[in-house]
Amino acid sequence: MLSRLKSWDRLGPRLFLLMWAALALSHLAAWCLVTQGLQGPGDEPAGPPPHLQGEADRPSPPSPHGDFAGRPPPPPAHAARMPTFPSLPPSLPWHSTLLDYGVRLAVIALAAWWGSRWLARPVRRLVSAAQQLTPALARGQPAPRLNQADGTREVREAAAVFNRMAAELSGQFEERGLMIAAISHDLRTPLTRMRLRLETGEVEARVRERCIDDLREMNHLVESVIEVFRPGEAAPPQRVDLSALAQSAVDDLAEAGAAVGFEGPPAVVTADPLALRRVVDNLVGNALRYAGNARVRVDLAAGVTRLVVEDDGPGIPEAELERVRQPFRRVEGSRNRATGGTGLGLYIAQQLVRRQGALLVLSNRAEGGLRAEVVF
Repeated sequence: MLSRLKSWDRLGPRLFLLMWAALALSHLAAWCLVTQGLQGPGDEPAGPPPHLQGEADRPSPPSPHGDFAGRPPPPPAHAARMPTFPSLPPSLPWHSTLLDYGVRLAVIALAAWWGSRWLARPVRRLVSAAQQLTPALARGQPAPRLNQADGTREVREAAAVFNRMAAELSGQFEERGLMIAAISHDLRTPLTRMRLRLETGEVEARVRERCIDDLREMNHLVESVIEVFRPGEAAPPQRVDLSALAQSAVDDLAEAGAAVGFEGPPAVVTADPLALRRVVDNLVGNALRYAGNARVRVDLAAGVTRLVVEDDGPGIPEAELERVRQPFRRVEGSRNRATGGTGLGLYIAQQLVRRQGALLVLSNRAEGGLRAEVVF
C-alpha cells in the first residue's frame, strides 16, 4: 500500500491527476449552471386562473399507453431542454450552449495556468540557483542551496544533485585557494633570500642585475597566478568617474616616460574602483609592451559607456583574438624577455571586467594595431 502511494509522488501521475480533475470539474460546473438556468420558475407551465379551475376544466392526465392513435405521450415542455450529464443535447438554446462551453473553457484554462506555474516553479528555482553559483564561487561566497524536501521526487532528486555538485565545487575552489597560498609562501621565501644575497654579495654588477631581473620576473609571475586563482573579494560597487580614473592611470604612466594619452568626457559607472584601475593598467600596459604607445579614451553613445585603449602595434591575428583571453596564452612572436610577459594580463582583465558586469571586446584596427574596449 505504501509503495502505491509513493508512485503518485512523481511528476507524471500528478500531472495526470490535475488534468483529469480539471476536465471533470469543468463538465460538472457547466452542467450545474446550465441546469439551474433551465429549471427556473419561468419554465413551469402556467395554469388557468384559480376561479376558473374546476373538475371539468382540468385536462385529463395523459394515458401512459399514448393516445387513441397509439402514439406515446409527449414529454413535458421543459424536459425537452433539460441537459444530461456529462454531455448536453444539441437542442439547448444558444445562450445556454455559450454558457456551457464558456464555463468549461474557463475552468480548463484556469487549471492549465495554475498547473504550468506549478510545474515551472522548481525549474525556475533551479535556474536561479545555477545563475548564482558562478558569481558566488568567484567571490568566495557560500554556494546557493536548494530545498531538498520540497516538490515531487524528480524535483527533490535534482535539488540533491545540485546541492552536492555545488558543495564539491565550493570545496575545490577553497582547496585551490589554500594550495595557491601555500605555493606563494613557499616560493617567495627562497626568491627573497636569493635576491638579498645577490644584492649584498660580491657578484659582478652585470650578472647581479640580470639575476635580479629574473627574480623580479618570477615574483611577478607568482603574483599574477595568485591574482587569477584567488577568489575575488565581494567589494561593494561604487559610482566611479571612469574618465577621472583613466586619466589618473595615464598620468602616472606619462610621468614615468610612457607614450600614452587620454581624452574623453566625464562618465560615471557603477563598479569596483580597485578592480577597474587594474583593468586600465593591464590594457594600457599590454599596449605599451607590444606597441610602445597607447591612446586611451572614453566614449558615451546611446546610454553605453566605453573605455577604449588603442595602439599602433602589430595587432593580433584574427584566429588568436579569442585564444589570447585564455590564461598563459601569448602570441607566438612575443615570446621574448622584452615583450613576452606572463600571458595573464588579458585574462585577468577579462575576469575583472566580468565581475563589474561589463564586456571586454578585442579587435584589430583598420589602420593597424589593436583596439581593446570595455563596454558598460
